[in-house]
Amino acid sequence: MWVLTIVGLAALIAVDFFIGRKPHDVSIKEAGIWTIVWITLAGLFGLGLLFFGGGQPSGEFFAGFITEKSLSVDNLFVFVLIMAKFSVPSQYQQRVLLIGVLIALVLRAVFIAAGAAIIASFSWVFYLFGAFLIWTAWKLIQEARSESEDEEFEENKLLKAAERRFGVADRYHGTKLWIQENGKRVMTPMLVVMLAIGTTDVLFAVDSIPAIFGLTQDPYIVFTANAFALMGLRQLYFLIGGLLKKLVHLSYGLSVILGFIGVKLVLQALHESGVGVPKISIPVSLGVICSVLIVTTITSLRASKKQAAAEAARGGSEGAPKDSIDV
Repeated sequence: MWVLTIVGLAALIAVDFFIGRKPHDVSIKEAGIWTIVWITLAGLFGLGLLFFGGGQPSGEFFAGFITEKSLSVDNLFVFVLIMAKFSVPSQYQQRVLLIGVLIALVLRAVFIAAGAAIIASFSWVFYLFGAFLIWTAWKLIQEARSESEDEEFEENKLLKAAERRFGVADRYHGTKLWIQENGKRVMTPMLVVMLAIGTTDVLFAVDSIPAIFGLTQDPYIVFTANAFALMGLRQLYFLIGGLLKKLVHLSYGLSVILGFIGVKLVLQALHESGVGVPKISIPVSLGVICSVLIVTTITSLRASKKQAAAEAARGGSEGAPKDSIDV
């Protein structure tokens, strides 16, 4: 099953790559079609689990997929910063995101394997995962309340080390990743930005991987939920790029989801230790996650609309001539 799944994902990725291999600006229509395709494929996979494995693995997959999808939307804010930092031409952004997401998927697979091995050996790790998610939720709320408009992307140490070791060309050379410059082989900015997106995603995996392990301990479901969530992320970037700024309450919603899963993990650990506490079922988890996302989206759009109206009214009053005001 693992082999068939990986081969199937590789085939889908190859089709996606060859269809969009020519650098071009991605239209809303194209992004919308591919977003629907990846969500449909995830839905069919979940139904396949329902048919062959029953309701439990299917419910765990859908809960994990929705959780990872919602958490990965937060990645898009950072992707926007990275694209701006490296001044990536619009026609190359699709290629950058595809390779960057593939790097992220490989790194997440390593995280998932390590997490599964730790859980299999040390059941008490659920206490740590739960506490970490609750702490992350609180930290996310604090960051949302003090969020700055002038946020900029900062390169991680691995990326800086690679730039010092190999050097970086001063401009883009199409989709080339390496070039010869003054007799030396150097990286192009295209490769640097791909590495930036792939390695930066590891920071998000630190909380998203424990979160999905709070919904299922099956490494297969954890991996496939992450794979489908990440592979549709590239199209989502182009589809809702302009909507991201309007999701002003997203961080609050994600913090509620992380906190909820953290509590679920702690309760599960206590239950397995023999303490008489209730367990939170997958249907309840799925309902809470979906409800939080719906409420967060609605409140975000309303808040953005009110803010836009207030700014328009303020701009109109400031632009009015002074002698037209009656005293």
